[in-house]
Amino acid sequence: MSRTTRRNRRDTPPPRTGGSETEILRGFLDYLRTSMATKVDGAPEPQVRTAAVPSGTNLLGLLNHLTFVERSIFLGDNVTDWQATFRAAPADSVADVVSRYRDTVERANDVLDGCTDLGAPVPRPQPGRPAPSVRWALTHMIEETGRHAGHADILRELIDGTTGR
Repeated sequence: MSRTTRRNRRDTPPPRTGGSETEILRGFLDYLRTSMATKVDGAPEPQVRTAAVPSGTNLLGLLNHLTFVERSIFLGDNVTDWQATFRAAPADSVADVVSRYRDTVERANDVLDGCTDLGAPVPRPQPGRPAPSVRWALTHMIEETGRHAGHADILRELIDGTTGR
C-alpha cells in the first residue's frame, strides 16, 4: 500500500476493552456495529441500493440484513425469509435504515446489559423457541457483522471512494 493511500484512509483501530470476556466480546461487537452504520450512513442514492457484484449484494441491503439478524438473535424475532432481508424497502431512505439499525442495536444492548452469565441462554420473548448461549450469540454476531463489514468496505469504496471504518 502506498504512503499516499495510507494517509487518505480514515481508519479506527480495534477497541481497547476491559479484561473480562464479556467486555472484550461486547467491545468488539459494538466496534463492528459502529463501523457498519458509519459505512452506510451518508452513502448516495441510488448507488447504495445498486448491486456491484453478481450476487446482488448492495450496501443498504447489508445493513438491513444485519438489523434482522440482531433482532432475531437478541430480541427473539422470527425471520421467515432471510434472503428478503438483504433488500431495503424502496420507501426506506438511507437515514431510515441506519436509524432502524442503531435503534435495534440499542434494544439488543439493553437485553445484553441484563445478561451476566455468558453460558446462559439469551432471553427470548417467545416461549418454546430455543435460544443460544449469550457467548455463542455474541461470537456469532461478531462473525456476522465483521463479514458484512468487509463486504461494506468494498461496496462503499466502489460507490464513492470512501475507505476505512
